[in-house]
Amino acid sequence: MHEDAVIKNDINTELRKHLLISLLLIGLFGGAILMFGAAVNNLHFPVLSTLIFFPITGAAFIAVLPRQKEELIKFSALAISIIEFVLSIPLYISFNKATYEMQFREEYLWIPQWGIKFSLGVDGISVLFILLSSLLTILCVTVSWREIDKKIKEFYSAVLLTHSAMIGVFMSLDIFLFYIFWEAMLIPMYLIIGVWGGPRRIYSAIKFFLYTFVGSVLMLVGIMVLYLHTGTSDILTLMKTSYPYKMQLWLFWAFFAAFAVKVPMWPVHTWLPDAHTEAPTAGSVILAGILIKMGAYGFLRFNLPIFPEATLAMKPFMMILSVIAIIYGALICLVQKDLKRLIAYSSVSHMGFVTLGIFTLNQQGIQGGILQMINHGIVTGALFLCVGIVYQRTHTRQIAYYGGVATVMPAYSAFFMAFTLASIGLPGTNGFIGEFLILLGAFKAWKLMCVLAATALIIGAAYMLWLYQRVFFEKTNPEFLHHIQGYGDLNAREMFTLFPLLVAVLWIGFYPNAFLSFIDQSVKELINHVMTQGAMR
Repeated sequence: MHEDAVIKNDINTELRKHLLISLLLIGLFGGAILMFGAAVNNLHFPVLSTLIFFPITGAAFIAVLPRQKEELIKFSALAISIIEFVLSIPLYISFNKATYEMQFREEYLWIPQWGIKFSLGVDGISVLFILLSSLLTILCVTVSWREIDKKIKEFYSAVLLTHSAMIGVFMSLDIFLFYIFWEAMLIPMYLIIGVWGGPRRIYSAIKFFLYTFVGSVLMLVGIMVLYLHTGTSDILTLMKTSYPYKMQLWLFWAFFAAFAVKVPMWPVHTWLPDAHTEAPTAGSVILAGILIKMGAYGFLRFNLPIFPEATLAMKPFMMILSVIAIIYGALICLVQKDLKRLIAYSSVSHMGFVTLGIFTLNQQGIQGGILQMINHGIVTGALFLCVGIVYQRTHTRQIAYYGGVATVMPAYSAFFMAFTLASIGLPGTNGFIGEFLILLGAFKAWKLMCVLAATALIIGAAYMLWLYQRVFFEKTNPEFLHHIQGYGDLNAREMFTLFPLLVAVLWIGFYPNAFLSFIDQSVKELINHVMTQGAMR
């Protein structure tokens, strides 16, 4: 009987491996076809709608799998996320960097009596976030392999649904479609925090939902005003329409309410540390990597081009708010005792740099802000992954508990050091390029704000290096050594999870034009539009 059970288990393992290999080959083959078709413009494949609906279909497939087939569920989620990433590669390979126009356009009549369309497209600003989201979704699956041990198929379904909603936000060219994706993202994210989070998960999930929902309701009012004023929900048409100055001011603040909460800007940032602390590792990676970028993206897609006069008027106020967030977030990090809360508050500071760059309203600042969004998603996502890896071994995030990690986990320590240096903006890492461009743009726009923001770089280096010293180099805690026994250093799955992000850190650090070239034309057109339309008042 025992031999039969072993044979049956081996057969099941082989079947799972063959299933995974088959799905990966299908994905690679399909991605190759799409890349070739997009390159020669012969295959008009609906790549954007496929990227949205494929994870939804995958989530439905996982939802009907037998609950006891845990390994099959995990391998299926991994295969679906890898295929999704492969399908997104044509956006990078075949993107035309010489134009600011929307590309890979898809448009289907949705609600004809209201003129609402299922309209999709990407430009140089949005395409990079889709690629980043697809990559991070794979890593969210792998890091959750051992961490999530209850309601497994529901968890992976929620991760895939969150991914679909987030990339839908970056693709939408209809303002109502944008709002639907914006709100749809809340539901699976609420569940990820509330079901699979820590001891205070319910409180954190409700706080996250209420903050973001209240801001979104005000944005919905603004959307309805725009629709009634213009008679269209097409975002590109809304950008070309002129609005009275007072109307722009009111609408600027309506949209600001939603985007500022999502960034999050000071003082509506308080939901973020709680959500990060209680969320599972994958939830923290999604929050830091993509979700909070949606707020800054909203400023770029709506506030700047649709309300240019209000944007110019509010520029000093937005820069001041950004600098407050930069310094406040950095100072708060100095007194944190929890690994996750420290990294969460560092996000407040880093995203302050992003909004500072955006509202400099010059080429260097906006390009730096967009690149820093990508950088923050890579580096902070990687730091949360590192925290999740060590938390699985010790089940604590208290900084004081650790010490001497470098002696027992040298590979892990090397990865953490690389991401720490990227976080503080060491030259040769991606963090340096983004912060340099932002400060250059801020210096041109308002020298005082540049000087104040630069002080936070010193504070940032202080709290990150101090964190590294306490965790990795101080005297080893005997209790930590006891818990770490049997685990050892990074395993193959954990190495696979961290290595792509290390490559991205160095790639952008040494060759930033691979990404800056995508956004160059879009940023130039955006600035020209804001300055031309804004000067009409």
